[in-house]
Amino acid sequence: MSSAELQGVALVTGGGRGIGANIARDLAAAGMRVAVGARSLDQVEAVAAEIGGLALQLDVTDRTSVEDAVARTEAELGPIDLLVANAGISGPEDPLADPDEWWHTFEVNVRGVYLCNHAVASRMIERGSGRIVNVASGAAYLPMARAGGATAYGSSKAAVHRFSELLAGHLAPQNVFVFSISPGLVKTAMTEGRLPDDAPWTPPECAPALVRALASGEFDLLAGRYLHAEHDPPESLRPRIQQIRDEDLNAIRLKRA
Repeated sequence: MSSAELQGVALVTGGGRGIGANIARDLAAAGMRVAVGARSLDQVEAVAAEIGGLALQLDVTDRTSVEDAVARTEAELGPIDLLVANAGISGPEDPLADPDEWWHTFEVNVRGVYLCNHAVASRMIERGSGRIVNVASGAAYLPMARAGGATAYGSSKAAVHRFSELLAGHLAPQNVFVFSISPGLVKTAMTEGRLPDDAPWTPPECAPALVRALASGEFDLLAGRYLHAEHDPPESLRPRIQQIRDEDLNAIRLKRA
């Protein structure tokens, strides 16, 4: 894509650093007006200043905070055409961590995604158009041996994917398309130091490229599919759209022999 092929407004959560910040930068470079939300106001202010966007102090676990952020985005930038629900945490590594600490991972990774989807999707339905990208993880379907005993993270990301798939089926007939992506294993403040240098790291530009492609509308027929930023780049997805649908690929399924 060229540097200005998209229009409209995007809201990116967890956009103050790492994957979210890179997605925000890429969408702005593509021509979108971007609101960047996260709990750390100084971080989102820095990213927003860099891209000419809107900085939002946002706690995705708090319904009022989410609804206020959505309302402010639409008041200052216009109707939200794209939501990227990226905010998330890794959670405790102890497989039987303190229950409150374990559940907090679900509060951020699952409730946060749901609240953002809930607040934005209803507005998209009213307008009859919109796209949502929920950031899941390979941990949604792979036992993460390198992650030690972390049971909260993988479980929460599995929930994010299944929620996205189910919601996609309900909203696609209303011209609102929901996607579930894995950004891959990207070196960020959350991952660096937790995994060895020889881990299968994903180039940081992969996730922004996939999100930008999904925002274009070219891949709406793949709503609800599991898309991996490194293994499903737009150029390889493009010729496979019908095959993926016909053969029910890019889906987390139980197959019996």
